[in-house]
Order: sequence, then structure tokens, then C-alpha cells
Amino acid sequence: MCSSPSPDIFVPNQWSQAANCIASSSTPPITLICGAKNCGKSTFARYLLNILLTRCDRAAFLDTDVGQPEFTPPGFVSLTVVHELTPDLTIPCLKTPERSLFFGDVSSKRDPSAYLNYIRSIYDYYQKEYRIFDKGEKCYKILMPLVVNTPGWVKGVGYDVLVDMLKYICPTHIVKIGISTENKNLPAGKFWLDGKYDRTIKLLEINSARQDSLDRSVLVQKDARLMRDLRIMAYFRQCFPSGSDISTIKKLAHSLTFHCPYQVPIASIKIRHVHREVPSSEIFYSLNASIVGLAVESENLPWCLGLGIVRAIDTVKGMLYVITPLQFGSLKKVNLLLQGYIQSPSCLLQVQGCISPYMSTNVLTTS
Repeated sequence: MCSSPSPDIFVPNQWSQAANCIASSSTPPITLICGAKNCGKSTFARYLLNILLTRCDRAAFLDTDVGQPEFTPPGFVSLTVVHELTPDLTIPCLKTPERSLFFGDVSSKRDPSAYLNYIRSIYDYYQKEYRIFDKGEKCYKILMPLVVNTPGWVKGVGYDVLVDMLKYICPTHIVKIGISTENKNLPAGKFWLDGKYDRTIKLLEINSARQDSLDRSVLVQKDARLMRDLRIMAYFRQCFPSGSDISTIKKLAHSLTFHCPYQVPIASIKIRHVHREVPSSEIFYSLNASIVGLAVESENLPWCLGLGIVRAIDTVKGMLYVITPLQFGSLKKVNLLLQGYIQSPSCLLQVQGCISPYMSTNVLTTS
């Protein structure tokens, strides 16, 4: 085994050979990584990004795992352009995506069709921005490599969604990570081709990096809810300067409570509920103290710029009060609030006297 730059992480030769094979492609590769839950997809994806960035100045990362994304809070399908190597693969790293869509849930189970539509939209954006037509060779060329991270739901409807994703993206390389529990793995070979042979796609089948004494892969069970809460808290921690003393959940909760919110005129925005219908009489009740996507309407799906906490609603003044790390210039573009099923971390809500529906008089206006 060869060691990686990250502490407590060892990358098997099988992994390094697969990553180097992809990075050595004559044209910028489009690589999709798939496999069962907790098999190491995210770790391999970030390792592959590092290998690619030793050979090119930037690489794109399309994250389709709305439950455990790499660079954004939960609930997003996003495209992030990465310029720098990740020094530690064990530490989550928030980055600002180039484009993102707020799916509003931590799994595609509630609406697989909408989920696939979001993925197609983000991938189409990548193709539009990073593919050119070479008049000399009369063909399209990709300008920047792409790594596609996928969820670990690979059975039943999850399997069908993955197959549709593979057929739409048509990657140059597919990395399939297997574990020792065979019934949890994807089928052997190029399962998405329905028995057809395709020379254009290179399939790399590797094993999970974590092995026991009998050389069997070991799944590391993750507390998915806790990890989502930590990612959301890290996101809203960005509301404060990096040097701020906010080292505990209690300090973060109190800081958010007293943080100066933006004052948003209700008349200046639309409110849309994702995956559900809410009676007009209940809209403001459902929004209060909730996490929302801050979006900009477009011809197709609305691009989402980030998340906000609706700190309070004043229907008499016609104002919403929103806490968000977005800069003022970005927030001024927002004309749509998207409410899904992304919940405020319970640990923040349990801190006495914090994130209440009552407002201070100090606000910033977006009008």
C-alpha cells in the first residue's frame, strides 16, 4: 500500500493505479464513481481530484449525492471547479460551487424524476461551458476533466436512477468500488449497457480501501444525520469572521441568534415549496425558523446561490428576516425562496434562548 498526504488514510495500490490510469488519459476524462454506501466513493473522488490537479490547473466536480455532498451543504446537486489539492482527505471542505440546484432533500427517493432532471441540467451546463468544437478535427473536445460523485443507494429505484445517470452522462471512465458483502454491490461488468459492448467506456473495478485481517472490506458506519448537521453548521459558521471564537455548538447558536439578519421585502420574492404543496394560509408558518434555498429564477430550473435561515417574519411590515453567509451583492439577485426538507440541526434548536422567532431591531435591508 502507498500512503497518501492525509493522516490516518492509506490508499491501496489498486486505487492509485486506477487514479493514475484516469489521469493519464490523452483527453480530459469524465469519470463517474459508484458503489454501495460507505465503500469509499467520496474519499476516492477527492483522491482522484488531487491526482488530476497534479497534471492540470483545474478540475470539475459534479456532486449528485444530496445526502452527503463533498463541497456543499446537504440538499444540493452542484458543479464545483477545484483549483487546489486537498491536503487532508479526512476533513470535509466547503467550497463555493460554480452552479448548484437546490433539490431540497437528502435522498432522491421522494422524487427520482426531478432528481435526474437536476443532474441533467447541471451536466448540460458543464458541457456548454467546458466543451468546444474543434473545426480541424470536426469533433467536440472537453476542456476540463470532470469527476462525478454518486449516492450509495444502488438497489431498487436507486439502481434504476444510477443507470439513467450513466446513460445520460456517458463518462469516459467508470470506477466501481466493491465491498466483501456481495449482495450490496452493483452487478459485475458494464451493468448499465444491457448486455451491449461499448469500447468507449473504460470500467475500473476496485475494492474498498478498508480491509480487516482476512483482507475483507470493512464498512465504516457513519451517522448520516450527524454529518449533515455538522455540514450545515459549518456552512452558517461562515456568517462570521474566520477568527471568531465560535468553537462550540452553544456559541454558534448564540452567535446566530444575535447575528444581524438581512431584511427582505416579501413583495420582492417568490416562495416555492419543493416536493410538496402548502396551503397559502400556512406558508409563513412553514417558513418561520426554517432553512431555505436562496435562488434566482431562470428559463429552466432556478440556480441556487446558497442557504438562509428565516429568522423571523413580519407580515404587518411585509418583511422576512434572513440569516445567510451570502454577500450582499449576491443576495440582491435572489428573487425566489425554496423550502424543502432540509432541517435546522436539532442541536442548535435545543440551546435555550436561541434561534427563536423573535427579532432584534438591528437589520440589514436588501431593498
